[in-house]
Amino acid sequence: MRDAELHRARLVSSVAATMISLACGTNYVYSAWAPQFADRLHLSATEINLIGLAGNMGMYSAGIPVGLFVDHRGPRPAVLAGALCLGIGYAPFRAAYETASGSVPILCFFAFLTGLGACMAFAAAVKTSALNWPHHRGTATAFPLAAFGLSAFFFSLVGGVLFPGDTSAFLSLLAAGTFAMVFIGFFFLKVYPHTHSPSYQSVPTGNGGPGPSQSRLRRRTLSRSGAKAAKAAQRVAAKRPLDAEPGTSPTTYTTPAIPDASAAAAGSSQDSVDPLDPPPVEPLDPSAQQHDNLDVEAALPSKASDLPPHEAEPDETSSLMSRSSSSSCSSSLAGDVLLAESVDLDRSHRIDIRGWRLLKNTEFWLLWSILGILAGVGLMTINNIGQNVKALWMLFDPSKDEAFLVYRQKLHVSILSIASFCGRLLSGVGSDFLVKVLHANRAWCLVFACTIFSIAQIFAIQVTNPNFLGFVSGLSGLGYGFLFGVFPSITAESFGIHGLSQNWGAMTLAPAISGNVFNLLYGAVFDSHTVIGEDGQRYCPVGITCYRNAYLLTLAACGAGIAVTLFTIQYQYRQRLKADDGKGAAED
Repeated sequence: MRDAELHRARLVSSVAATMISLACGTNYVYSAWAPQFADRLHLSATEINLIGLAGNMGMYSAGIPVGLFVDHRGPRPAVLAGALCLGIGYAPFRAAYETASGSVPILCFFAFLTGLGACMAFAAAVKTSALNWPHHRGTATAFPLAAFGLSAFFFSLVGGVLFPGDTSAFLSLLAAGTFAMVFIGFFFLKVYPHTHSPSYQSVPTGNGGPGPSQSRLRRRTLSRSGAKAAKAAQRVAAKRPLDAEPGTSPTTYTTPAIPDASAAAAGSSQDSVDPLDPPPVEPLDPSAQQHDNLDVEAALPSKASDLPPHEAEPDETSSLMSRSSSSSCSSSLAGDVLLAESVDLDRSHRIDIRGWRLLKNTEFWLLWSILGILAGVGLMTINNIGQNVKALWMLFDPSKDEAFLVYRQKLHVSILSIASFCGRLLSGVGSDFLVKVLHANRAWCLVFACTIFSIAQIFAIQVTNPNFLGFVSGLSGLGYGFLFGVFPSITAESFGIHGLSQNWGAMTLAPAISGNVFNLLYGAVFDSHTVIGEDGQRYCPVGITCYRNAYLLTLAACGAGIAVTLFTIQYQYRQRLKADDGKGAAED
């Protein structure tokens, strides 16, 4: 297959990944239909929050097992499983709404399926985008990430246009729409192989070239490093053939021949290859190809000295982030080759903290606490903004009908979604500006997120006119997007890029726990002011008083979040100084 055709196929795969991601953020549209669903089934605020929490649990608590599943089985099976979970999860809610009956535990189970399906399909979409564009991963993954943030806005908009005020039809849209978008994307979401062209050339050995003794030393060094790299590559190849990955497009391609002028250098050492490029892949004997689900990271040597000096060809079970060489042979022997790109030697590539070492790390627990506090605060508003809308309008203007309230709820869900999208974009640009221009800690973005959340809580405590409730939803979405836009980068910088998938899965357990706490708190506060009408309907007639105490507690939580974040920044600064001093002493 020609390079142009491969490029076109990767673009189609990226479009499919974006479409799949657009169907995966529907947990955030919960507030657009939850109040009407609760009224129809006569559920209390606590009960409807339990259902919403089950969806969040499916999304956040399944991060580690879903990551392992995607790494071991490839993205495509996860997409298919995600489509089924989404369709099966949302369908019972429409049936329960039509019959005005349903068991809360059973509804919680199906809500968990919707979160699990979204988690599986989204993880597969992001990983496929990263693997298809190994040298443009930031741009490639930005599209599915942005689509995930805009999912709530998309479904609210479509539902408002096609089914205004019809909650039953909107639930049907969620069930059919999420399944169809993910299932159709499954057929186009593929990982394609990459051709490899040498990005180096030999340096003429003319005047100024190395002497005979230097050449002999260079040949001995390259021979040893080349043999070590070959052994490591053989161990990886023996574990799993690269072209036998599940879901990888069965595309044949050729590796361009190495020019004769550099053949000797290429044959003697793999260190001369650009460490950021995948190596040439030789065709494997089909009879010898066997499917093996071992993780690439488990197959690779654990010691830095035993690592191959470049990455293997990206495939469906390779790590989401690139491996970089730990060898300095190429840099120390600059007379042999000219590297086209330099190895990224920042902290995220030098360290690798995961597993039990991660759990024993103080910095992990500090960051885990920050994410738990702020994400819990944000999730409380995301899941309950519909209740806020209903409570304020019932006191401010009781004449408003159900269709108007549904419209206003979807409006605030859209505001949350768009603000979250903007926050994700701004956090990426802002954190890069902090690090590259101001040479500051990226964690200062978390202080900014804490500040935004604090302002949102103040508005929630003060706003009694529902026409100004957009300040609460907008600022909450902005802070939430800012938080999740920068936190993966902070995780990679703190604990290394190689175990990012596992470490991020451990991090997302924090929102699963704190989201339960804050949402149940909101439900308890709201229920304490709820009355039951003659028709059995539950409603809160006191406006902002229905939920004000819950936001007073979240405001205090934001203050605690700022304190923990500032302490974490100081702690990181001291730890980096100790590490730099130790490295300097070792060099001396």
